[in-house]
Amino acid sequence: MKTVAVYGSAVVRPGEPEYQDAYEIGRALAQAGYAIMTGGYGGIMGAASQGAAEAGGHVIGVTSRAIELLRDDQANAWVSEEIKYDTLRDRLLHLVLHADACVVMPGGLGTLNELALSWELGRVGDLPLRPLVCYGDFWRQMLEPLRGTRYMAPYAWEMVSFADQPSDVVALVNGTKVARQ
Repeated sequence: MKTVAVYGSAVVRPGEPEYQDAYEIGRALAQAGYAIMTGGYGGIMGAASQGAAEAGGHVIGVTSRAIELLRDDQANAWVSEEIKYDTLRDRLLHLVLHADACVVMPGGLGTLNELALSWELGRVGDLPLRPLVCYGDFWRQMLEPLRGTRYMAPYAWEMVSFADQPSDVVALVNGTKVARQ
């Protein structure tokens, strides 16, 4: 079974649009036969985990003792397989190295780190090319200033897709182009 990593913020709460979108994305990916791998905690990670679990999917939570000590947190209730590391570094590497595709929801520095590492390791060939899907305007607005600069090669943009609707994510993970609205 192929595994899709869903990256995103822990601060998003039920009732917020990003939470609902993550839930729908987790559900749709599980229904399409993918295992879901998240950082294992709450927020977007919990929403994607819940959506996948409620659709009968396998949910992998990659957690870290360092995070749990920092914010007194535990794996969310929908994780069916927990992989726990001592360090944030090892957790990050697992999330990036063991995914067949990556979906990047809104988030902060941790999510930005996951996006950048996934993108760069694919760009330099340290990882095989795989779908990298950024969800929503959040990432478009953040990344767009890099487009066309000397700091970002044009071919690097071919490695990332943008989705505006949860229904687009599965198509992009499957390698299907989605018409921009």
